[in-house]
Amino acid sequence: MEQDGTPVHAVAMAAGAVGCGVASVEPFADALTTMQERRSSGMSGSLGFTFRDPATATDILKTFPWARRLVVVATTYLPEAGSPSGPAPGTGRVARFATHHHYERLAEVLGAIALNLRTSGHRAEAIHDDNRLVDRAAAVRAGVGWWGKNTMVLTPGHGPWILLGSVVTDADLPLDTAMSRSCGTCSACLPACPTGALVEPGVLDVRLCLAYLLQTPGAIPRELREAVGDRIYGCDDCLDVCPPGNRSLSLATADRGRVDLLAVLAASDRELESATEHWYVPKRRMDYVRRNALVALGNSGDDRHVYVVAGWLGNGSSTLRSHAAWALGQIGGDQARRALDAAATVESDSGVLAEIQHAVVRCAGRPAVR
Repeated sequence: MEQDGTPVHAVAMAAGAVGCGVASVEPFADALTTMQERRSSGMSGSLGFTFRDPATATDILKTFPWARRLVVVATTYLPEAGSPSGPAPGTGRVARFATHHHYERLAEVLGAIALNLRTSGHRAEAIHDDNRLVDRAAAVRAGVGWWGKNTMVLTPGHGPWILLGSVVTDADLPLDTAMSRSCGTCSACLPACPTGALVEPGVLDVRLCLAYLLQTPGAIPRELREAVGDRIYGCDDCLDVCPPGNRSLSLATADRGRVDLLAVLAASDRELESATEHWYVPKRRMDYVRRNALVALGNSGDDRHVYVVAGWLGNGSSTLRSHAAWALGQIGGDQARRALDAAATVESDSGVLAEIQHAVVRCAGRPAVR
């Protein structure tokens, strides 16, 4: 992107942005077509957000009829986000973007730009993480980055480790041009996806994406639970291998990104709500966080957690009972088998009972380890 030195760019960079560009407010026709195709094919799953109303998300004028320009900015959350340290007993992994309130810096940058424009007599409204705008398409049009094969926007020097936001304004600012860059022959992100959700360059089947599944209500598909590994929120695998982000990743510190799974399961709703206030949890139901923690404990294969997991077989939530049963089957061993057998005698939900029976079979061929 060729920055023209206008005040809006200077304000953005001084406030902490790593990229800034000005885009037109014409509808994002290509993005609308892509979103409609994903919905028709089923690849968008039950994804809401911008997919809830693609026509509005791809036409900012539907929400802001007075708009003339979009000032698009990127901020990075590395190295402050930290890098999840190696697996530790009884811990779960959180994606780097969610290790802290990293949107705070983005909001500060957008606020500074909006204030500058208002001071100059213009209308301006900051939006980020907002279903009224397809922010990645806006960033590409503004020259902040280019489309990566992992469907993310990549920026020079920071790769995919960015958050995006915009300021909608009626100021008739000079337009920036899109970058003439691409991923070239690099396709490192495709094989890195643990479930094969990146079905081809630039195409994500969200139904297989772990980041999506860990934020989706209901049950995690049984065939994908083992791939969850120790994750409880988000997935960074396709970002970790992206070469444009290597420098930023090398600077990441190793003091964040792990949570105590036993503490998660022992916490009250209020405690979990406070700890995860910057996460998207469906309807803010903390049982979905507990569901993820049970799967991660099961994937640990550590029989020291059998009694904790088995305690959830008596929970009032059928979702938690079924995932606890699966986790015991994943851990295996005699203790897990006895807990499952006992639960089977009192379980009345046919779906949970099926999970218990499946887990019993798993236990038979899976000795527990420490």
